[in-house]
Amino acid sequence: MDSSLTEVPKQQTVPEKKMAEENPEQRDVGMHEAARREKLEKIRALGFDPWGTRFDAHQPIGSVRSREDEIRTDPENADGKAEQHGPQVRVAGRIVLQRRKGKLIFADLQDWTGKIQLFIGKNQVGDSNWELAQLLDLSDIVGADGELKRTRTGELTIFVERLHFLTKSLLPPPEKHHGMTDPELRQRMRYLDLVHTEGVSDRFLDRTRIVRSIRRTLDAQDFAEIEGPTLHSIAGGAAARPFKTHHNALDIPLFMRIALELHLKRLLVGGFERVYELGRVYRNEGISPKHNPEFTMLEVYQAYGNYETMMDLTEKIIIDALAACDRGPQVGWGEGQIDFSAPFARRTYDDLFAEHTGVDPGNSTEVAALAESIGFETAGKHPDVIKNEVFEAKVEDALVGPVFVIDYPASICPLTKRKADDPQIAERFELFVQGMEVANAYTELNDPDLQEELFRTQLEGQKEEDSMAKMDHDFVRALRHGMPPAGGLGIGIDRLVMLLTGSPSIRDVILFPLLRPEQDA
Repeated sequence: MDSSLTEVPKQQTVPEKKMAEENPEQRDVGMHEAARREKLEKIRALGFDPWGTRFDAHQPIGSVRSREDEIRTDPENADGKAEQHGPQVRVAGRIVLQRRKGKLIFADLQDWTGKIQLFIGKNQVGDSNWELAQLLDLSDIVGADGELKRTRTGELTIFVERLHFLTKSLLPPPEKHHGMTDPELRQRMRYLDLVHTEGVSDRFLDRTRIVRSIRRTLDAQDFAEIEGPTLHSIAGGAAARPFKTHHNALDIPLFMRIALELHLKRLLVGGFERVYELGRVYRNEGISPKHNPEFTMLEVYQAYGNYETMMDLTEKIIIDALAACDRGPQVGWGEGQIDFSAPFARRTYDDLFAEHTGVDPGNSTEVAALAESIGFETAGKHPDVIKNEVFEAKVEDALVGPVFVIDYPASICPLTKRKADDPQIAERFELFVQGMEVANAYTELNDPDLQEELFRTQLEGQKEEDSMAKMDHDFVRALRHGMPPAGGLGIGIDRLVMLLTGSPSIRDVILFPLLRPEQDA
């Protein structure tokens, strides 16, 4: 026998030790693994492959459960018994619960669509399958053929006629009543979290439904989905610190993209009138319940539209996504609810500033005094930068929403068209829900000379390691070839999924959030 099959690990990693602390049954992981490896060899000896093989034609458990109305009960016979007859079904999944009673085994089988009870009886499956059933452990993956019926207690059950062994689990699952309560452990070992924590799998499947719905909504309006580069020679399109890398063959520095914007707008110049990308973006910044350094963005650009066009589109994207998850406009959030009924409120930046600070947003002296009382430095800063710092500190957290905050100070919006009747105001909105910015949109600036001037103004005083510390001359050149008037929209997908699923942290909706490297004990 290959010695690697029976060797027991001598060290536990940090996650394994955490599981042992949370779960008394995990403290003897090595002993459990040795016992499971012994069963693995017995499975081989019975002539079964412990790692399984192709298993065709199995049905999702959720679909099997929907066939309950096909079960028929015959009239009672002379012995006073009534026979049940149900459809023949085939399922596959992971064993998450077992109960043994003599020559009977009841097991709960789970796949990504649901859970169902298996009835395994020695008389029903035969000697070979019964011997195999004695070797089953929690978390083993099996297939089953049988008849769908109800037990005497009314439990929907598959009465197994043939058992198929598909994969042996060598490590025990978290103990049922303790589960996985440590957030870092759940994120690091997401594969266990998905199986053993109630609602987690459903939440991530909802994320898939939301993303699929977004594509459907945009495709139905003739937007073309594209894939832009993730390696950029200039980090542009947003104010953020990038991750740096190096291309050896060309011997040049490159940046992981911090935004999708500038390449998509080049496509507007190239004649793509409606275009979008759903892609990963990377920002070398902090981690919090609202931030992860790697996240998913949707950016959309529509020629001949403006920021009002983008407000209408944002509402439709969100309402369609809720419908795709079989939810109405009311979404639970903490102890309350968020009402996503359209139309969303639209409030100007200055009105909200005055309402929540009690200070006239046009009085730069009073705004600066308020900023200093909060603890902000004001020396050498543009008055609108100071005002925006106060807005972020005093207003944003109070925006329960959903609310479109419209008409930002133009000086802090270098990629945005100004209002025709007031060039100090930019045609920009941000959508806020529960104090979080979820979407950001502009009437796009397409004047190349003004764009170049604003880039130069923004670059003054920028630190070399920060983004947009270099002019994107090619983008300005593209504008000189003519970009149509357009509306542009960016939505943070992770935050949107948080809100639509009622999840309190962004790490609850990212399958594999960034974590510190795992250390051996």
